[in-house]
Amino acid sequence: MTPADAATEAVYAFLETFNAQDHEAHAQTLNYPHVRLAGGRFARLESSEEFTAISAQGEMRLKEEGWHHSTVGDLTVIHEGEDKVHIALDMHRCHVDGTVYKRFDTLWIATRRDGKWGIQFRSSYLR
Repeated sequence: MTPADAATEAVYAFLETFNAQDHEAHAQTLNYPHVRLAGGRFARLESSEEFTAISAQGEMRLKEEGWHHSTVGDLTVIHEGEDKVHIALDMHRCHVDGTVYKRFDTLWIATRRDGKWGIQFRSSYLR
């Protein structure tokens, strides 16, 4: 399996666990420390436990906005190295009927740490 293939699998594992709102499994799709840049601010999470707690806090907000699931509109591997892959994504947030109500671009970096591929950095234009 190429690094791009492994990184792409990590993206879809992230999406699958996000859609299931399985916060513990979702946290396992990341590598740590995990960094997110959104709204002009960096957030650095040191552990899966920290991410799990934050992920669980966001579940109600998603339901309030009418979120049912998210999809990938487009995925493009930009750079590929032995232990790191840069991925550009076009993400969609959808209602239960599949209607896209929010679309945003995002850049993710997947890394291989201790033999495990996971998402380690996300920079999003989600508003």
